[in-house]
Amino acid sequence: MPELQLAPYAVSVSARGRKIAEPAPSARSEFQRDRDRIIHSGAFRRLEYKTQVFVNHEGDLFRTRLTHSIEVAQIGRSIARRLALNEDLVEAISLAHDLGHTPFGHAGQEELNACMKDYGGFEHNLQSLRVVDVLEERYAEFDGLNLCFETREGILKHCSQENAAQLGEVGERFLNNHRPSLEAQLANLADEIAYNNHDVDDGLRSGLVTLEQLATVRLFSEHLDEVRTSYPDLSERRVVHETVRRMIGTLVTDLIEQTELNIQTQAPQSVDDVRVAPPLVAFSEGMRELNRELKSFLRTQLYRHYRVMRMSAKSQRIISDLFHAFTDDPRLLPPQFAPTEESKRARAVADYIAGMTDRYAIREHRRIFAIEDL
Repeated sequence: MPELQLAPYAVSVSARGRKIAEPAPSARSEFQRDRDRIIHSGAFRRLEYKTQVFVNHEGDLFRTRLTHSIEVAQIGRSIARRLALNEDLVEAISLAHDLGHTPFGHAGQEELNACMKDYGGFEHNLQSLRVVDVLEERYAEFDGLNLCFETREGILKHCSQENAAQLGEVGERFLNNHRPSLEAQLANLADEIAYNNHDVDDGLRSGLVTLEQLATVRLFSEHLDEVRTSYPDLSERRVVHETVRRMIGTLVTDLIEQTELNIQTQAPQSVDDVRVAPPLVAFSEGMRELNRELKSFLRTQLYRHYRVMRMSAKSQRIISDLFHAFTDDPRLLPPQFAPTEESKRARAVADYIAGMTDRYAIREHRRIFAIEDL
């Protein structure tokens, strides 16, 4: 099969390269090298035991950060091929975008951010960049993974002006009100497609939401009705899979069509044109409204379900207890994570906690606070 010809506004090569210059790879592209470094990193492996919505020990079939990242990469690559964008770059960004997530999902991030309020705060996008720039220790000649600029830029989806000013060239677009590459824009929306629809699947699997409740959500009900009409004797589990599959297909198709229309309207001829244009990878207005309705349902019926809230409260207590124990007495930290300077103590503790898996954080909490685990 011949190599797909990239569009003129796609990222074909890394214009700004790596922070530390390296010889070009001989048997793969620069972005394939980035993808491979991400897959072989310790932070990527730990995603297997970091939660999406449900804490890792609550069930073997629920999404983890690892399975979610793989699903984002699959959706992103499929759309990138249709739009003649760089699939390898989309895949690298997709696989790396959650590397900085704390244990216990958003509850863990919120609590760690609260703990760090006097020390610069905590944000998982910034932490993902910190992982690939600094924290991974695999190579002799540099810290981190030394990824290409375009991959690093795509990982950093959001950033305050204050933080952007401290990040050098990778933060410039936030200061200049510019956009990242189309590949980065695509990975961001592939992430949204994946987590919305797979949270529907996990919510139904858990029993926290029902088909009857979801039938009030237009994006879901349209496809549910189609499936039940076409397959009246299908088991409920397969009805759910078929409905979610069709939802993803509808979102992907809408995203492709609207993005093609936006590109035709703006007519970018280069990556630089993309950077100064309005966001080009987008859903139609009608689909954005349907997506907002789905998000609102998930927020009220799943993420704020009392069982999820109970686990979130426990998770936040674990994060808070660990943070304060380690900052109050850094001698409790494993030696390799101990801060080298007093002024960097809180950030070193945050790095250690953010790198934990769900089950490791639970065990570490027991080791610190449970008498029987002495």
